[in-house]
Amino acid sequence: MTTNKKWKDLTPAQQAGVGLLGVVQIGLLIAAQVDLSKRRADQVNGPKTLWRLLSFVNFLGPLTYFAVGRRR
Repeated sequence: MTTNKKWKDLTPAQQAGVGLLGVVQIGLLIAAQVDLSKRRADQVNGPKTLWRLLSFVNFLGPLTYFAVGRRR
């Protein structure tokens, strides 16, 4: 059986870790969205709209976009 911890139950180090991961995730999302805005459609592998939506999938979406979604 799992018990869900509340924010106040976390140690300060755990709270800092969660906060840092949140900042990194938001940064990746913003970077992917900005990059998509600046690239022409022929510089993206696949539809830009699909990549915009996929970039909202936690860390995986933006990292996948940067790894395979952009044409070099």
